[in-house]
Amino acid sequence: MGVEFHITRAEFWADNEDSQISSEEWLNVVNTDPEFSIYEPSGEFFALWSGESAYPESWLEWCNGNISTKWPDTALYLKMLEVAKVLNAKVMDDDGTEYSSPGEWVFTPKS
Repeated sequence: MGVEFHITRAEFWADNEDSQISSEEWLNVVNTDPEFSIYEPSGEFFALWSGESAYPESWLEWCNGNISTKWPDTALYLKMLEVAKVLNAKVMDDDGTEYSSPGEWVFTPKS
């Protein structure tokens, strides 16, 4: 069990049939941002983020019109806000709570 965050255009991330982010849009973000790289062993839309994260490997993955990750630390959350802005989208948790500013999610995982 854990916290999952989504970059979405939908009012609720799971109900996004009419407001999906396309895989092409996601790959365009990955291909134009030097901090991202596709990690093919985990799938063609799974990207590792090389930013200053508390995790050894931070990641985002596109699936079914949303871009998601689990337990983002504060640094990855801030990157998600940047990506959401580029995609005209928003950041939301599994319960539908929206996060739109840097101080709304602060998490540093235990070592």
